[in-house]
Amino acid sequence: MVEISHAIPRRERLIVALDVSSVAEAQALVEKLGDSVRFYKIGLEISTSGGYYELLDWLVKRGKRVFCDLKLYDIPETVRRAVANLRGRGVTFLTVHGDRAIMEAAAQEKGEMKILAVTVLTSLDKRDLEQMGYRGEVSQLVLARASGALAAGCDGVIASGLEAPGIKSAHGARLLVVTPGIRPAGGDRGDQKRTVDVAQAFGNGADYIVVGRPIRDAQDPAAAAAAIQATMAGFFPS
Repeated sequence: MVEISHAIPRRERLIVALDVSSVAEAQALVEKLGDSVRFYKIGLEISTSGGYYELLDWLVKRGKRVFCDLKLYDIPETVRRAVANLRGRGVTFLTVHGDRAIMEAAAQEKGEMKILAVTVLTSLDKRDLEQMGYRGEVSQLVLARASGALAAGCDGVIASGLEAPGIKSAHGARLLVVTPGIRPAGGDRGDQKRTVDVAQAFGNGADYIVVGRPIRDAQDPAAAAAAIQATMAGFFPS
């Protein structure tokens, strides 16, 4: 049986991605979702629209947890200084790419934040990795990067629910697994290739899930979020 952290409040295990083109759209979605969501991801798209940090502060003031999905990748000193700039702003999670020196630099300055290392994007499969020059299995690369993340001082990884069991088998509750690429069973995967549904993700050991389009594009986003929370209640009592 996979080992997960039971110290996380159940309702915070759902992270909604604010993948929209403006701060105004992001705030409108947060208002629609109300109390059904407590944790939000703000990433690359919203960072180029202007007002990223104003949105961060707006979320924190409303008691929401914030995941800054910036996937930092640069020389270690630049990453170290960038991470230091985010300290004290109420950020819960920050992502970096899974290069050892970069992960170590980020962990050095993380303060109260948790650093999550990106293993392999869920939009990639074995064929994509082969085009990049990697000839092994996706699961092997994910596990290697997860082990490196733990050794470098990271708190968790971004990984598909397909690879979550291997990570939890190797590292248990020592490493958080945050799983994107969540799609309804039998639904359209869009540009994602290694997807799971909500039940599969938590059954495989994910500690958190990141959901974007299935909530953002729903006719009733709050109802969609509530349905996911109801599924989660089957795995976590509170």
